[in-house]
Order: sequence, then C-alpha cells, then structure tokens
Amino acid sequence: MLIIGTLRRWLRGLPAGCRTIALLLAVAIAPAFADEALLHHVHGLAFSADGKQLLVPAHHGLAIYRDGRWSKAPGPQHDYMGFAATRDVLYSSGHPAPGTGLVNPFGLIRSRDGGRAWDKLGLEGEADFHLLAAGWENGAIYVYNPAPNSRMDRDGIYYTVNQGFRWQRAPAAGLAGRIAAMAVHPTDPKRVAIATERGAFLSKDSGARFEPVVGDEQSLAVFFDFDGEYLWVGGYRGRATLTRVSLRSGKATEASLPPLTRDAVAYIAQNPTQRSQYALATFERDVYLSDDAGRSWKAIARRGAAP
Repeated sequence: MLIIGTLRRWLRGLPAGCRTIALLLAVAIAPAFADEALLHHVHGLAFSADGKQLLVPAHHGLAIYRDGRWSKAPGPQHDYMGFAATRDVLYSSGHPAPGTGLVNPFGLIRSRDGGRAWDKLGLEGEADFHLLAAGWENGAIYVYNPAPNSRMDRDGIYYTVNQGFRWQRAPAAGLAGRIAAMAVHPTDPKRVAIATERGAFLSKDSGARFEPVVGDEQSLAVFFDFDGEYLWVGGYRGRATLTRVSLRSGKATEASLPPLTRDAVAYIAQNPTQRSQYALATFERDVYLSDDAGRSWKAIARRGAAP
C-alpha cells in the first residue's frame, strides 16, 4: 500500500531513538489516511438504478462515486465478491464483516435498498460465488460454482430464474478456457456471455451451447448494453483492448481506451438513465468515466485513490 510504504521510508530517516515513538504515532494516524485509497480491491462495477451513483464492491464494503467525490456507502462493510446490479436489487456473495455474527460465506444475498441491508437467498455457509451476473430486467442470475454444495452437485455454470429456489446447471457446450467474467442480457434471460482466456463466448439458450464472438485474445470482461444490442468485451492482446460487438450482425469494432500500461479492463458499466455514460475499472484499480459512449475517458480513481 502506498501510504504504508511512505511511512516506512519516513521512519528509516529518523534517529533510532525516535523511531518507536514515531511508529506509535504512525499507527495511530494510519486510519485517517486509509480512506485515501478506498478501493483496496475491485470486485465489480455498476451504476445505481437512478444513475446518480457508481458502485464499487470491495473487501471492505461498497465504495460510491457521486457528484465528483468518493465515499463509503452506508451499511455493513462486508467483503463483497461476486456482485451484480439490476433495476430493482443488488446481488452479491462473499464474506461477512468481522463482528456481524453472520455465517461465512454468504452464499447468495440480495439488497433492496442499495446495500444498507441484505437478505439471504440460500447456500449460506456453503458457497462463495466470485463470478456472478444478473439480468437488468429479467430476473435471471448466473454464477460459476467452484465446488459441490447442497443445491449444486458439481462445479460449473448454474442459473436461477426464481431467486435461488431452484438452480439449473448449464452444459456449456462449445465454451473453451478458464472463465474470467460473465454477463446476462438485460431483457432475455437465456442470453449469457462468458469471457475466458480463449476469447468471448455467447449463448442464446441459457448456457446449453456457446459460440465465440471474439477470439484470438484473452478476454477478461463482458457487458451487455442496456438496449440489448451490443456486447462489450475487455481483453488483452499484448495490450489492453475494448471491443464492441453487434448482436445483430456479429461485427466487432475496437473501441478507444485510456492509456493503460501493464493493465487491462476488469469491469464495464453503463449508466441506465444517461446511456452515453460508461465506466471502466481496471485490474490496477483505476476507474474511468466516459460521457460520450466510450470515445473519451476521464480518470476518477488511480490505484484505488482519487487522482
């Protein structure tokens, strides 16, 4: 962490007799600096339904970007892993914050109030879904399950259309490579996209069969436009790439990106009320906003802190 490294360099420059007192002082003031890097990890990216907030789930709760400023969201500071936003609710998985007394891991949880409170939807203490996606309007939830549990008899891709009461395993014929990300079409619950080390793949039958839509590169992020007409794919081909694929024609067009050095797109989001506004989050915890449908980008976080 940048702040800790700075403190260490400062301590080395002090006389030996002063270091103990200085170290105690540094430990005491460290929490005051912690908020300078709100995004210690990034586990997702989504706009709120009203379009006024950008939500970033992480190890210590939700970070919010609103009106040009970062803050912590009200509510428990859980370790949110898989994360998905829909028009009406948020879904997540992961681990409870210390002292909450909740069972670890969460299984599948749901929030109806922007993350202030969460309902349990099953698999509590059994499943931790790092890959989770949901349709904006259709109620479908897809997860990658890494190990058997009481509702899933083996690993693989599963989906539910009734809030986790019943899960169906997707055969995933034609899918190749290790899964990095997934996305669900905003209105069609049967359309799901998967990013893998072998490219990006699209299924039109709830994951029964997949066909490649972007190949010959490592794919790391996928996102459907809210109009349901385009699929965005973040990838890496010697450099970071961002591709926009027409679901009608299959035509793939490379989109512009901010300068990314030894980095790539991890998450993509679109504002549901201002649809020309997009957001990107990278693996190095940079976050960017575009107000012109991805033609230009402005940094709103670098290495997890305000620029």
